[in-house]
Amino acid sequence: MEKATSTSLFFLCVFLVFLAFCSIPGAKSQELGKAVLLWGSEHPSICPGHGFGSDLLIVYVDLGAPEDEEEFSYEAGSENGPEHWGDLNPEWSLCKNGTMQSPIDLTHKRVEVAPGLGRLKRSYKPATAAVKNRGHDIMLKWIGDAGSIHIDGVEYHLRQCHWHSPSEHSINGRRFEMEVHLVHQSRENKTAVLGIMYKRGRPDPFLSELMEPIEDIARTKDEETEVGVANPWHIKLGSRKYYRYLGSLTTPPCHQNVLWTITRKVLLTLRTAYVRTVSMEQVRMLREAVHDDAEKNARPLQEINKREIRFYRPQTLDGRPRR
Repeated sequence: MEKATSTSLFFLCVFLVFLAFCSIPGAKSQELGKAVLLWGSEHPSICPGHGFGSDLLIVYVDLGAPEDEEEFSYEAGSENGPEHWGDLNPEWSLCKNGTMQSPIDLTHKRVEVAPGLGRLKRSYKPATAAVKNRGHDIMLKWIGDAGSIHIDGVEYHLRQCHWHSPSEHSINGRRFEMEVHLVHQSRENKTAVLGIMYKRGRPDPFLSELMEPIEDIARTKDEETEVGVANPWHIKLGSRKYYRYLGSLTTPPCHQNVLWTITRKVLLTLRTAYVRTVSMEQVRMLREAVHDDAEKNARPLQEINKREIRFYRPQTLDGRPRR
């Protein structure tokens, strides 16, 4: 009975130490990904009288992709810049060796028109959310159920959105002022990202709704602040036309088999595209709120290799493409 009690106390101590580590201010998720918890002579108050002495207890917890991105940067030529991401961590090797990496240039020479893709099926709804500084970008994460999108019979639930400037993807070699990524995940842990590009112009209405909490983060340097209810329907696509291809996360660990959908507002010529607008003040505030002193947070373009890029555009009743 004493042995059972001692064993129970041991695991209770493990649990308490883990909780203590999680409550440390500033603890990062990638630190939890390889957490090392110590006790003994350094932490004599933890589970006293159980004979641990100066022993070392190591607890590993794998939580996947980093929420905080301080381990890497977007500065070309730096030791932790994009060209070195795959060398910084063995789990990030796809950033260097992957053959389906993102972002890419959506060049018309590789695009196949695919009417069979069909319209985007979105079922979003307002939900409570919080703005978070992840180290290189500002993320809006939904705490409640914000709805989903349906692609090829699979339901992908909306988890978060974040912003990159300039845009990560390009169209026929041209990058725009900003790109927002709406990240969705299925029950099978498959990832689908909806990307929307913006050019300089009038303020984006959805960002205008979030400027106060984003300014609070910029002013106070807090990592996270609640925003109340955020309605993802307020993120306007601007078009029913979109590109579809298979790629990766654009930040470490660069996991592949991510289903990308990039909207395109109006296609006038092979060289000209019209997209939604964002004010430069909004772009500047997103960068200032991060506090990383970087001018941009966009990964360089990756090789397309042999991937297909499909393009959907609605058709009229007689089968002709809509303008």
